[in-house]
Amino acid sequence: METNTMASDVAARSVTPEDLFRIQTVSEPQASPDGTLIAFTVTRTDQKENRYYSAIWLAAVDGKESWRLTSGQHRDGSPRWSPDGATIAFVSDRNADEKGKGQIWTIPTTGGEPERLTTLARPVEEFAWSPSGTQIALVSKVRIGPERPDTDVRVITTIRFRFDGEGFLDDHYRQVFLVDVPGGKARQLTDGAFEHQHPAWSPTGHEIAFSSNQDDGWELSSTRDIHTIRPAGRSVRKVTDGTGSFRRPSWSPDGATIACLGTRNLGSDAPRTELFIVPAGGGAPESMSASLDRGLADQAIGDMAAFPEAPPRWEAGGRSLLTPCSDEGTVQLARIAAPDGGVTLLTDGRHRVSGASPLPGGDLAITITTATTVGDIWILDADGGLRQITNLNDEWREQVELPDPEPFRVASADGVQIHGWVLKPPGFDPATKYPLLLEIHGGPFGMYGESLMHEFQVLAARGYVVLYTNPRGSAGYGDEFAGALYRGWGKHDLPDLLAAVDWAIGQGYVDPERLGVLGGSYGGFMTNWVIGHTDRFKAAVTQRCLSDMYSTFGTDDIYFAASEQTIGGDPWDDPDIYWELSPITYVDRIETPLLIEHQEQDMRCPIGQAQQLFIALKRRGKTVEMMLYPDESHGMSRTGQPKHRIERLNAILDWFDRYV
Repeated sequence: METNTMASDVAARSVTPEDLFRIQTVSEPQASPDGTLIAFTVTRTDQKENRYYSAIWLAAVDGKESWRLTSGQHRDGSPRWSPDGATIAFVSDRNADEKGKGQIWTIPTTGGEPERLTTLARPVEEFAWSPSGTQIALVSKVRIGPERPDTDVRVITTIRFRFDGEGFLDDHYRQVFLVDVPGGKARQLTDGAFEHQHPAWSPTGHEIAFSSNQDDGWELSSTRDIHTIRPAGRSVRKVTDGTGSFRRPSWSPDGATIACLGTRNLGSDAPRTELFIVPAGGGAPESMSASLDRGLADQAIGDMAAFPEAPPRWEAGGRSLLTPCSDEGTVQLARIAAPDGGVTLLTDGRHRVSGASPLPGGDLAITITTATTVGDIWILDADGGLRQITNLNDEWREQVELPDPEPFRVASADGVQIHGWVLKPPGFDPATKYPLLLEIHGGPFGMYGESLMHEFQVLAARGYVVLYTNPRGSAGYGDEFAGALYRGWGKHDLPDLLAAVDWAIGQGYVDPERLGVLGGSYGGFMTNWVIGHTDRFKAAVTQRCLSDMYSTFGTDDIYFAASEQTIGGDPWDDPDIYWELSPITYVDRIETPLLIEHQEQDMRCPIGQAQQLFIALKRRGKTVEMMLYPDESHGMSRTGQPKHRIERLNAILDWFDRYV
């Protein structure tokens, strides 16, 4: 077994792009049924192989030891305990001929060689043990419709025919399967040209709940409902009432109620995630979090770890549920009483909490990350005390200097308070005038906050003051704040960003003549918008951007469904507003040297958005370069090939070193 070691004394140095290869990320804590062990996933980045490897680890709840359970160079993840605690099932690509096609494997919790459980044609995306431990429900894609073996030509009849990070979907839809444990042949439970996700067993094992939209016209709808199906049959029963997008079902301990996450304001640019409960027999979902002025879920942005959305967790006795809540740059763990809906935050402080897994007795296993820590497993006891039980990155943290970002608030032009952070270079001297880089997050419905950003630390280590904020449109500050950008991208948030820049200059340590701006996705849109409306910045880097809202429609994977939420209609309904809100409209005003970086397989912000802007600036004789990354999608800066992530960071540093 590989045992974790404690940190050693090493002289501190500045963070570099290559520290990506020295950091391990921790995710998905899962408490054993007896409450003595926590299973979790540890992911590392391999420089030589230019890929990521992950393994299943175990940690003793008493914090005395943590060790690696699965071995080899594979992608092992999603650990799930069998109900008797003797076995852990997980998803792995450990078959040499199936890299990237994860299947379910099982391993004794005492160690040994894993055994393969499934042999499906497509990867297993999620799964859940039955209460008896004799079956597993899982989700994998199946082609619906005829095969076309004699041609490589795609015939497309559905509007949802591609998705960023997946590519062309080729009429494959997620279906729920059932497989016996130990190994048996997987049996498909659901069918039809619909997506079926998030399987959850009833306490008796007689039903499986899942989320799906099976209504007519579902392709043009954002609604989704909770359904149930009996393992012995294939008759599907609709539970919720079609009034929202309901997902991640979770049965109450007595089986009478199903809790789920959901969104009812489907026409909003800032979808509000709420916690709902509905009678298992069907009915109208009731919001348990209506008293909050903001949505639930983890909306924080970081570049070192991914925390997949988890279903709400029932606590023992079925009187309350647990779910994360984004709150002004932090992510806290919320307890929500059922059925009255009282909300209590169980955690407090500058951190990001994820992955709550209840232990017998009321304690919880959670993951905590901060702006200066990658993330570890902690135990939150019933009295609110916190105890760390893993420390996988302590040695690295001893080697590097990680300045702690300083939070601030500033009034925008109309008096609205804007929350931000300033990250100062290592060895900061208040008597020195530093160059400043303004980072703008994507979304816009996301938030910067108390989560490690390797990129920001790299920029600060180069001698830049890094400024980042949550302007209007961000999550975590209330529904009105989040929804403020309707028909106003660029117009309502630019004053917020510039107010933060003015605040930083007013602190006395920023050189107002040496400013840079950068951002990705919506942050790329805003970078383009900023330099089309002010010449204050000496250089800019726009990444995976939007530049023309009109041509984005129909050329990306989701915007056709979001155009009404963002702008109020399709392009032919109001072409003037599309042109007004397009940064390329103002390209004749751009004088700032601009680096454009884009991924060639980006289906979220199509590559044409970068190319249009590049050609327009080239035709005007402006300083512009474009970097295109092959075989990469929209999320490259966080999950792309490691060599490309390093090259991207170095290119950003070089651009600002040249022009700022």
